[in-house]
Amino acid sequence: SGISFLIELKVAMILLCSVDGNPLVMDPNSICRRTKTLVGRHADVCQSQPEIVQEVANGAWLGMRECQHQFHSRRWNCTSQSRNLAKILQQDIRETAFVYAITAAGVLHAVTQACSQGALPQCGCVTLQSSSETYHDSPAEQVLIQASPAQDGRWEWGGCGDDVDFGYEKSRQFMDTRQRKGKSDIRTLIDLHNNEAGRLAIRTQMRTECKCHGLSGSCTLRSCWRKMPLFRQVGDYLMQSFHKAIRVMSGNDGKSLATINPDALPLDANVLIYSAESPDFCQANQRMGTEGTQGRVCNSTETGLGGCDSLCCGKGFAHNTLEYEENCQCRFHWCCEVQCQRCSVRKDVSLCL
Repeated sequence: SGISFLIELKVAMILLCSVDGNPLVMDPNSICRRTKTLVGRHADVCQSQPEIVQEVANGAWLGMRECQHQFHSRRWNCTSQSRNLAKILQQDIRETAFVYAITAAGVLHAVTQACSQGALPQCGCVTLQSSSETYHDSPAEQVLIQASPAQDGRWEWGGCGDDVDFGYEKSRQFMDTRQRKGKSDIRTLIDLHNNEAGRLAIRTQMRTECKCHGLSGSCTLRSCWRKMPLFRQVGDYLMQSFHKAIRVMSGNDGKSLATINPDALPLDANVLIYSAESPDFCQANQRMGTEGTQGRVCNSTETGLGGCDSLCCGKGFAHNTLEYEENCQCRFHWCCEVQCQRCSVRKDVSLCL
């Protein structure tokens, strides 16, 4: 096919995570077995560094969980049905752009966090060299640095900084694809761009944290280190990019991308891109991988996203009473068990027709 094993691995991880629902029960070898073209250094990673593969799986799962949170009130809700998700990922639509970006970001985030927690022997914390100049990525960080100035302005890099460079390289290694030999196909270029946009969503939101040192709380010296944003912030950032996503086409040279709008500014690495318009996701369509909205819970009092008028595609909705059991009256017993009773719950909901 000309596409590297990495794209197979990426789809395999996303699908496995969406099916199993919990990366903690995933055998890293099950991910590697889903690919059929393991060769060279890629096969070596699966065999010699299973702990890296496990964190990559954790990151893909983290990305899919965030995707489901961001899309929970939309017609397409980042489905957990693996067969339908696979068909969605074969289309160059906005939703696919988001999935690729959030999973690439998830891998970077999970691997980097594992480094900071000492869970991986290949990496650890990063302590930047002492410096007389502060390092800022944004005005917000400058405010953070200046919020509690040292008496003589002294500070140094210290603490446990997040090794985003290591996480970045592992995300690239596992989530990116090589271009086809002899030509650059538009799908590969779009996927590579959106993967990078996901990783940049973390890098551009890195923050500086500082701690004061001195007698009686005096701030005679401060140690500062770099930390990743919370992953929810990454999801919110990429959701904004989803709304502003730019439609592209193949460039005249066949090896680059160009915006559909000739008057648009040059493509920025941070934006999400796509080449095909999304379906409306109202009707179930096995060929397209859409599940429709029939039976989805909606909010009859909302007028925007998640509201019944929008979510049900104007086909109406019905009020129903759901009955189900859930854990209740949970108590902790020393040591170390939580015991719960089961309680019946009745809940009035609105369901799309």
